Amino acid sequence: MTGAFDPRRVGRELARRRRTHGGRNWPESFADRLTEPLPGLPKVLRMMRERRPSPADAPRIPVSSGPFVPMTVGVTWIGHATYVVQIGGKVILTDPVWSRRIPGVAPRLTPPGLPWEALPRIDAVVISHNHYDHLDAPTIRRLPRDTPMFVPGMLGAWFRSRGFRRVHEMDWWESLSLGSVSVEFVPAHHWSRRGLTDTCKTLWGGWVLSSGDSKIYFAGDTGYGHWFREIGSRHPDVDLALLPVGAYEPRWFMRPMHCNPAEAVQACIDLGSPRMATMHWGTFVLSAEPLLAPLEGASRAWAEAGRAPDDLWTLAVGESRSL
Repeated sequence: MTGAFDPRRVGRELARRRRTHGGRNWPESFADRLTEPLPGLPKVLRMMRERRPSPADAPRIPVSSGPFVPMTVGVTWIGHATYVVQIGGKVILTDPVWSRRIPGVAPRLTPPGLPWEALPRIDAVVISHNHYDHLDAPTIRRLPRDTPMFVPGMLGAWFRSRGFRRVHEMDWWESLSLGSVSVEFVPAHHWSRRGLTDTCKTLWGGWVLSSGDSKIYFAGDTGYGHWFREIGSRHPDVDLALLPVGAYEPRWFMRPMHCNPAEAVQACIDLGSPRMATMHWGTFVLSAEPLLAPLEGASRAWAEAGRAPDDLWTLAVGESRSL
């Protein structure tokens, strides 16, 4: 009989969903987590007509070439939002992108800070969200399939379908252990989309990595807002905040989703972190500000806030620094 209840079919479907989504009862959409409504089609079309900055300043983006530097606690900037974080005896990649280009934008302005072959064994990867400049399929394919992957809610299926066996799909404020390192997923002022019909179907956020007396916050991609104070209240002992300072112009379009340099400095103050390392600039041309404006703006805002100059880490691509 057509439409009759079939318990075996229902059981198979439930099993498929558990396999695909890690056994979690995730919502159909995370649009209710948006801080502000997303720009509508008129603004998107207007943004597409915005002029991009001249590439003439690309040779002035600082690049430091050298071997991998082992550290007890520290970071190496690979470019854009990709850092190699060393903490608690683990090596963790953030939003790894080694590709020369990503869909929809010009090739990268600077090479990855370390060749892929120069990396040590990677103990885990944390992903902030599914935009192409943060989730790069060609780079992910280069990782061993037993690499622990810490990912936002409803993004686990993307990794499982590619053969990854240790996928940890998390909601905001959830934490898991990676040996002696605590990995906690925290909110961000952003959104998600990878295709035409999946807007906000997967979650987005940042990560707090803690081990012993050391704590590093990776913001992923985010605008400015109240979440920084909330994260700081729950984690008052962040030693270093990795914060985005680029892709912020024009403000009428970018403000809800990307911090400008002054907002990134204020976010660091809200967090209560003594140190900030810049990212999300100098790699891909995603917006209208001049190429060096994020670096210059961050340095200016940091000085105006009266912060110690040595505590602003404006790393060169490929540069490492230890806590």
